[in-house]
Amino acid sequence: MASRGLGGLGATEGPPTACNWTTAGLVPQLLPWLAMLGLLALKPNRGWSAWWIWLPLACLAGGCYCLKLVSQGASNALVEGALGVLLEVPIALAVGLAALWLLVPYLDCRHRSRTFLGILTVLVAFTFCSFSARVGWGVGMEQIASLLDPRHCAATAYAGVTALPFVVPLVLPIPGLAAAMVLCGLACRGRYRPFGLCLRLFASLLGVWVVLSGLVFAVWRIALPGHVEYAPFLAVGLFMVALTFALLLPFVVLSFSNSLFRERLMGLLQLQREAPPANSLPATEPIPGVVERT
Repeated sequence: MASRGLGGLGATEGPPTACNWTTAGLVPQLLPWLAMLGLLALKPNRGWSAWWIWLPLACLAGGCYCLKLVSQGASNALVEGALGVLLEVPIALAVGLAALWLLVPYLDCRHRSRTFLGILTVLVAFTFCSFSARVGWGVGMEQIASLLDPRHCAATAYAGVTALPFVVPLVLPIPGLAAAMVLCGLACRGRYRPFGLCLRLFASLLGVWVVLSGLVFAVWRIALPGHVEYAPFLAVGLFMVALTFALLLPFVVLSFSNSLFRERLMGLLQLQREAPPANSLPATEPIPGVVERT
């Protein structure tokens, strides 16, 4: 709905007019990928092993792009625009995770609290910059709020409250991912075992998102008093468990098969390879001057 004069763009009264605005030029769209090239130019990443970071990043971005093509057939233009914005969130998170894997040598991973703050800082910086460069926070929030009630989209307070369930995939995954990775490192007890690491990572995400869904439910009850059930918030939390695990898994699998990123994952989670069994005896050395006969 128009709150100011639109000139020749449309009438100020009557049914609302849906307009999908895109960012001018290709440079903002390319900024996240140019940032990845800049990180690859850092001294610890000057090697062909570091360039494998493009593989999980390209897989996640390509999957989101395919979903965008499918959503373009939606009959409602507002729904199509909001879905397009929501699909930019996994891409921004993937950029943040790729930057984290490339910046591990610069993080202080000796203490869990510092590890959490380092992961949080890198994810916030690169995820927010990637999302704002490709979409823009103002446009994204208005399109998400218009899913529920486009007539009140111009009201900032109402849009912020009604869009709360849709703000969850924009903001909460970042501290959720940071907390889950630190908890996963604690649960592994310093031992590097790929299969066990994946199970503990999933369990950590599950625990973190159950707690976060309860916090969002409490905030919702305070903001909008009334009869509100916890089941929808729990369902959103379980969906976010699947989403964040799907985002992390390609980077974890890359770390299993790439020696460079395996060492960085072990350093980030404070893991060590398992030592050989204590009962294994070393090979005896032959005694000088003694000839063995069979």
